[in-house]
Amino acid sequence: MKTLGKSLNVNVKNVHHRTALHYAVAGKNKDATQFLLQRRVKVDQKDKYGMAAIHLAAWFGSLEMLKLLVQAGAEQKVENEEGLNIMHCAAINNHTEIIDYIVNDMQMKELDKDDQSGHRPFALAAEHGSVEMLKTLMEPYDMATMKPNKRGDTPLHLAARNGHLDAVQLLLQSFNTRDEVNTLHPAHTVCFFKTMDLFNAFWDIEALQLNSCSPQTKCSALHPVSERGDVSLVRLLLEHHAHTDVQNQQLEAPLHLAVKNSHIPVIHCLVVAGCNVNIRLQTGLHLSAELGRTEVVEMLLKAGVDLALRDRQGKTALGVAARANEVMVVDMIIKAERYYSWRKANPELNESVHSEHPLTFKLDHRTETKQLRSTAWRLAYELLKPRDWKRLAESWAFTKEQVSAVEDQWTGQQSYKEHGHRMLLIWLHGEELAQRCPSKQLYQELVRIGNRKAADKIRLEAEDTGKSCSVA
Repeated sequence: MKTLGKSLNVNVKNVHHRTALHYAVAGKNKDATQFLLQRRVKVDQKDKYGMAAIHLAAWFGSLEMLKLLVQAGAEQKVENEEGLNIMHCAAINNHTEIIDYIVNDMQMKELDKDDQSGHRPFALAAEHGSVEMLKTLMEPYDMATMKPNKRGDTPLHLAARNGHLDAVQLLLQSFNTRDEVNTLHPAHTVCFFKTMDLFNAFWDIEALQLNSCSPQTKCSALHPVSERGDVSLVRLLLEHHAHTDVQNQQLEAPLHLAVKNSHIPVIHCLVVAGCNVNIRLQTGLHLSAELGRTEVVEMLLKAGVDLALRDRQGKTALGVAARANEVMVVDMIIKAERYYSWRKANPELNESVHSEHPLTFKLDHRTETKQLRSTAWRLAYELLKPRDWKRLAESWAFTKEQVSAVEDQWTGQQSYKEHGHRMLLIWLHGEELAQRCPSKQLYQELVRIGNRKAADKIRLEAEDTGKSCSVA
C-alpha cells in the first residue's frame, strides 16, 4: 500500500463504489486504516448501497475502527439507502460494545430512530435474534419499544416470524404483548405458533393452503416459508401436496423467493418436488444470475432450466449475467449451453458419462486437470495473438452471444488474454465431458489459424506429460 500510494489515487472506487477504506475497515486492519487516514482518504465515501466506512465498523463490531473514523472526522449520523445508521448496524449484529460507545462516549442516543421501514434498533435486534442487544437496549438504555413498523410488525412479530425462540421468550417475559395482532396474513402467524410450540394445535394444513393469505396478495403458504428459508415447513407442505407454482401478486412463485434469498435446501426441495423451473418471464436462473448466486445457478443448470428463455427486456440468463458483470456465472451458463447442445446432438449417450466425476459447471480445481489448466493459462497469456481466441471460439462452435458475453467483462489492449483464458477453460470443460483429447484438438486448431509457435508448444507439452492421446 505504501508503494502504490505514492502514485495511485487512494480514493479510487470499484464497481460497487467501494474504496480501499471500506475494505480496510471491514477487515479490521488497523495499520491499513491508519495509513489511509494519514493519506487524507475520503472517510465518508459511500458505496452503491449507501454504506460508508463507519457503517462497516459498526456492522462488523470493530470498536477500534469506529474510534479511528470518529477521530478522523467521519460523519456520525450518516445513513445508508435504507436509512440505517451506525446504531442500527450494531443492533442487527449484536455488537453491544458499539452501542455502549455510541451512547456513553459519543453521546448520540438520538441515533435511536426509525429507518425507512419504520424499524428502530430494538426492532432490528429482535428481527435478527440479537438477544444480548435486546437486553442492553432495555436496560440500562431504555430504548425498548413495541412500536410497530410501517407494515404493522412489532418486534415480537419480527422475532417470531424469523424463528428466534430466545428473543421471543425474552420479549414475552418483558412486555404484555401476547395478544397483539398485526396486519400480516395468517400464514405469517404460523411461524409464531411453531416457535411457541403451539404448532400442532393451531395449524391445519388444508386450511392453511387455501386461506393462508388475503385475496389481495394471492400467495400460498409456501411463499413466506420459502422466502424465510424454513426447510422443515417447506417439506411438510410439500408432503401434503402444496402447489409449488402458485404466483403471488408480483408474479413470484416460491422458487423465486427462495432464489432471491439463496436458500439452497429450500430450492432443492422445490426442484425435487417438480416445481416449474421455467415459470414466469424472469426465471429463477435470471434472478440468480443477476445476483451472482453461483450455488443456486449450479443447481438450476443441473435441473435442466430452459437457457433460451428471455425476460421482459428480451435477455437470456446469459445476457443478464453479462450485464451484471457476474463473470463466474457467465462462464457457468456457457458451459451448460454447450453441454446440453452436445447431449442433444448425441442422444445415444446416457448418464454413465458422469460416472467418474459428477456433472458440475463450476470452476475446476481438481489435481488431475491441473496440467491442462496450466497449459490453457500459458497459451492465453503468452502465446495467443489478439484475434486468436475468437477464431478458436468460432471453430469450436461458440455462439455470437457466448463470445459477446465473455467479451463484456474486462476491456483494454490486454483484455484478449483474459477472454482467451476463460474461453479455453470453458472449451476444456466440454472436451473432458466428451472424453476427447484436448491436446490434439488444440494442436490442430492452432496450426489451422496460423499460430505454429503455439501449436508446437502444445505438442511438446503433450509429449512431456506422456499423455495417451498423443499429438501426431
